Amino acid sequence: MPRYIHSALAALVVAAQLSVPVAQAAASDYILVLVETTYAFGDDAVLEVRLIDTRTNAPVEGAVIFATRLDMAPDGMETMTSPVLALPGEEPGLYRFSADLTMDGNWRFSVAAKVQGEMETVQAQIVIEVQP
Repeated sequence: MPRYIHSALAALVVAAQLSVPVAQAAASDYILVLVETTYAFGDDAVLEVRLIDTRTNAPVEGAVIFATRLDMAPDGMETMTSPVLALPGEEPGLYRFSADLTMDGNWRFSVAAKVQGEMETVQAQIVIEVQP
């Protein structure tokens, strides 16, 4: 077969591959799970959240955590908040945060993450029990 036919066929194959739409995952294909849901009252609690791809059950690295909030909404005190500071991760898919749990009761930890290459935002609101 002449060389120009090979080149034309190769160009057609590449064009066909580029025109195939790429499927993206939905936010519902990921889950944020708190490693522990019960903590002791006090300063410097470390909250650890795993981001998991539910299709493969694999941890998701490299997500950008861009919104966090810790409040006592489950106990009717949404205005009772505590600052949340990001900490370095220690293993793939594990995102760590420092917070002061200044009162016993139920706290809501809200977190939002962007997974690289995905359009939707993964969000979770997790209830934490703080004991005296």
